[in-house]
Amino acid sequence: MEIIRNFPCLSILLAMFSAIISSALKGKGARRLNTFVVSAVGALSACTLYWTHMTGKSYVYVMGHFPAPFGNEIRFGSLEAGMALFFCVIMLFSLNGGRRKISMEIDPAKENLYYIMVDLLLSSLLALVYTNDLFTAYVFVEINTIAACGLIMIAESGRAIEAATRYMIMSLLGSGLFLIGLCMLYDMTGHLLMSNIQESVRMIAENGTFAVPLLVTIALMVVGLAIKSALFPFHAWLPDAYGYSTVSSAAMLSSLVSKGYIFLLIKVIYRVIGFDIFIESRIINVLFVFGLAGMIMGSVNAIKENDIRRMISYSSVAQIGYIYMGFGLGTTAGMIASVFHILSHAATKSLLFVSGVGLTDVSGDNKQFIELTGAAYRNVCAGLAFTVGSLSMVGIPLFSGFISKLLFSQAAVQTEFKLLPTLIALAISTVLNTIYFMKTVIRIYTPIQSKYASVSIKENPLYVLTLFCFIALNIALGMCSQPITDWITQGLGVFA
Repeated sequence: MEIIRNFPCLSILLAMFSAIISSALKGKGARRLNTFVVSAVGALSACTLYWTHMTGKSYVYVMGHFPAPFGNEIRFGSLEAGMALFFCVIMLFSLNGGRRKISMEIDPAKENLYYIMVDLLLSSLLALVYTNDLFTAYVFVEINTIAACGLIMIAESGRAIEAATRYMIMSLLGSGLFLIGLCMLYDMTGHLLMSNIQESVRMIAENGTFAVPLLVTIALMVVGLAIKSALFPFHAWLPDAYGYSTVSSAAMLSSLVSKGYIFLLIKVIYRVIGFDIFIESRIINVLFVFGLAGMIMGSVNAIKENDIRRMISYSSVAQIGYIYMGFGLGTTAGMIASVFHILSHAATKSLLFVSGVGLTDVSGDNKQFIELTGAAYRNVCAGLAFTVGSLSMVGIPLFSGFISKLLFSQAAVQTEFKLLPTLIALAISTVLNTIYFMKTVIRIYTPIQSKYASVSIKENPLYVLTLFCFIALNIALGMCSQPITDWITQGLGVFA
């Protein structure tokens, strides 16, 4: 079984080389290669997950066989392997769900470029999940940014290009802050490998030297990643980026890109700074406040929207607020709840984007709510899928969103001063979620004679299958939450 140690590195290389090969292929060939690579990487990740979960250990793969501190390392346990597998599943579903729109909205001559960006996105996400080197993480943060920007602007509409420009500006600001923090950390510790940095940071904290520079460094890195993951109030780029890109791009951006940055932040907290030192820095209180604000303000902005895609986009701001609020609780239970919500939000948000395009297709490609009246009768599968996603976001039992809110509530009980604000914010956010999601569900199920009543689109069987796979995944997260939380707990236990 020692060969499995090579699987994480092989997965990253597969995705990178597929991007190179796709540059010489036409659209159909690039699409087939991408599907094969995502499936293969998912299979490799599944094998890695099984092995690490059975052994209950984390492993280090030394790239180039140069020992620390000169070499580059990959480190993986069950949490990293499971997250890589989940990312592959969501990416495959998102691409399949938006396959028809990709061919319609993108110039056929540039379709291979789209899959090059997807391959680069996959390789960067895998690198962020697996790397044990902080500078390597920064390099792939930039690759991730370029790939995501390409996925937004490839539709070549004016609004998409504007959204991509805004996304690039904000992302570069976040990357710059992260790089400055990385340089300061290297200046203080002399290391780039995360495990070595943590040892030096612990010595610095114990000796009291560089106390202020260390605090500034932590703040810069956290704020940089918060900007890139669209934590309120750094979310201004998000609605346009998700709202005007292709549906597959929107599903991947909301479900995967921001989660890759958040997962890197978890590694910084546990593996670079150290969980105890991070709590002592009091930065968690800032994350807690902004997380609570995001939960409320994201939902308030979603209520104001009259465009279904932008409404779903603003909902992502609220859900990212949940994750940072869990970080801000400063407990292991809060971190477990946040990691579970990464999975829940990824599965649900991509479902909403993919099902939403099925509703707009039978409404003259209009995204305005007034035009979506009765759309669930014109596309039954999309209506059912959107309803399931909405119920999950509201927090109805049986679905993944309910488990997320339950875990956050249980984690809040373990904190003395943050209990009341957390429960109040959860209650308000749930009410607001109900307002805008149930308003949409009622709208699409309102039986009214519409000018689009005669519109009939023969849905691709792959699209219908994708919707039901998303529904099954959401229910599986809701019904089988205990094994999943046990896996997260085990993974965090060997994460540091």
